[in-house]
Amino acid sequence: MTEPLMEGAPLIAPSSTDHPLYEPIVEACKTVYDPEIPVNIHDLGLIYTVEINDASEVRVIMTLTAPGCPVAGEMPGWVADAVEAVPGVKQVDVEMTFQPQWGMDMMSDEARLELGFM
Repeated sequence: MTEPLMEGAPLIAPSSTDHPLYEPIVEACKTVYDPEIPVNIHDLGLIYTVEINDASEVRVIMTLTAPGCPVAGEMPGWVADAVEAVPGVKQVDVEMTFQPQWGMDMMSDEARLELGFM
């Protein structure tokens, strides 16, 4: 059973944007694509959180466009492989969540443009 969220707690945990590995990890995530959609998973908004601790261990919290996505079992491994290849990363843990559920409003402007929604 999942723990109830504390009132006022963010639905999506903040990322370690000030860590020097953050940008290279984001770039690595942008090399992973959902095979059914011609946009990378970062711009699609599927990467919710990138946490990086002082030991350069990375925790990625991500979602899918739908729980029944055909690559649900494979995509976390693709993300882990991409992030592990970043110089300086010691360990990667990729977690799947469907809270909050993904929505088209989570896509970047680039993704919306690519998919013809702008």
